[in-house]
Amino acid sequence: MGVNLLAGIGHFLTPLSKNHCGLMNNDTKQTLGNSDAQLHDPVVADHSDEDTSGSASTPCGSVTDEPPVVDFVPGHFEGPEKTMEVWFRPDVGPENGLRNLTREQLDYLCKKAKCAIVHHISNQHIDSYILSESSLFVYKHRYIMKTCGTTTLLRCLDSLLEFADQLGMELSWVGYSRKNLMFPDAQPWPHSSFGDEIRYIQTHEKLQNRLRGQGHILGPITDDHWFVYVADHSETSPLFKRTPNYVPAPASNERTLNMMMFDMAPEVAQNFYQSNCPTGKEMTVKSGINHLVPGAQIDETSFTPCGYSMNAILHDAYSTIHITPEPQCSYASFETNTSLDNYNPLVRNVLTVFRPQRFVLTMFGDQAAIDGLKVLPTDVSSIVLPGFGVFNRTSLSSTKVDSELCCLMAVYTVAAFPTSSLSRSVAPRVSGDVDSEIPSHQSSSNLQAIASSAGSGKERSYTWC
Repeated sequence: MGVNLLAGIGHFLTPLSKNHCGLMNNDTKQTLGNSDAQLHDPVVADHSDEDTSGSASTPCGSVTDEPPVVDFVPGHFEGPEKTMEVWFRPDVGPENGLRNLTREQLDYLCKKAKCAIVHHISNQHIDSYILSESSLFVYKHRYIMKTCGTTTLLRCLDSLLEFADQLGMELSWVGYSRKNLMFPDAQPWPHSSFGDEIRYIQTHEKLQNRLRGQGHILGPITDDHWFVYVADHSETSPLFKRTPNYVPAPASNERTLNMMMFDMAPEVAQNFYQSNCPTGKEMTVKSGINHLVPGAQIDETSFTPCGYSMNAILHDAYSTIHITPEPQCSYASFETNTSLDNYNPLVRNVLTVFRPQRFVLTMFGDQAAIDGLKVLPTDVSSIVLPGFGVFNRTSLSSTKVDSELCCLMAVYTVAAFPTSSLSRSVAPRVSGDVDSEIPSHQSSSNLQAIASSAGSGKERSYTWC
C-alpha cells in the first residue's frame, strides 16, 4: 500500500450521551429491552421524525470535547469490534465513488448502527472518521466500519447499498467479521449470536437475494474464535456481471492485520484515564502509540473518565486503535491495512506498548497477497518480551473463504518469563521503524505454515482447506 499526507481538519460534530463501561443510558436500556421482533429495516428517506441527538454508548465515558455531566459507574463494556467492509466495482459509478456520500447520509448510517461521528480527517485517498464506538474509513470504492459496545452494525448495510445504488455504483464484495463476544446477552438483536446475524441477512427483504454469502468460524468453539461472513460478487465469482466499461481489476496486494488484546498491564491502562493524561494527544505520546504509526496523520480522542480512540492515515493506508482500560473489561485493539514485507516487528512493537495477558491476531487478504509474504504473523509459535513474559500460541486456524480470500487466526497467552531466554533475546523496543530487526522465527511460504503443538516442542504442518 502506498500513502500521502494531505492534512485534514479534525471536526467534532455532536455532543454524546455516554454510557460508561456497563452504565446504560435511557436509550440503551430501551434497546436492550426491545425484543426487536421487526425483522426488516425500512428504507427511510425522510429522517425528520427520528432522534438526531447522536446518543450512543462509548468505551468508559464521554468524548472530552464536550463532556456531559454523568455519574461514573464501573461495569462491563464489549470492547471487541464488529467489522463490516464493503467493496464496489471501480469501473462503475462516479469517479469519487463513495466519497460523494453526504455528511447527512453518513450520519444516518451511523445512527442505524447506534453510533455517531466525533472527528473527521482526510487525505487524497481516505476520509477517516472517529466514531463514538470505533471508526469509519471511506475510500472511493470501499467502506470500512468498525463498531464496539452494543452497536447494531449490520442494520446500516441495506441503507449503505441503497445510497450506493443512488450513486450508480455496483456491489463487488461484502465482509462482516467479529470475535466471539464477552457479554453476548447485552447485545441487541441480531448481534447476540452469529446465527442470528446470518439469519438477519438471509431473511432481510433487501439483502437476502442480493448478497447470497456464507458464514465461517475460525478457532475452537469452546475458546476464542472468529466469525467471518463473506458475499463475493467480484470478477472471480459466478455472480459477477460484466459491463460495457469493464476493466479487469489488478491483483490485490492488500492485507488487513488485527490484534485484539485483553488485560493490559495496569501501568499501561493508567495512561488512558483522564486523571493521568487529560487529552488524547497526551495519551498517544505517553503510551508510545505515536511510534506505531511513524509519519502518519493522527486523529485521537480521549473519553471521560477513561478510554481512547485513534485513527491514523498515511497515503492509502489506515491504522486504528481503540482502548477500554477498566480492569473488568480491559481491552485494546490495533488494526491496519499497511502493506509490510514482514509484520512480526509491528506485532512485537504493539505488544511492547500494551503488554496484554492474551491477544487474538487475525489477518485476511487475497491469496496472492498472503502468498507474497515470506513469513506469516501467525507462523510464530512464541514471542518473547524480555522483562515481561513469553506469549505462547495456544490455537491456530486458517481457511480460504471464497475463491480468493484467505483468513488466518492465532491466539496467544502470556506465560512466566523464562530466565534462560534473557541471554538469547534482543530487548524489544518501539521505534519509528516497524521493520526493525527482531529475532527470526521458523516459517513457511505460500499456503503452508508451521504450528507448534500445545505443550510440546514438536512442529506440525498444515494447509488451508
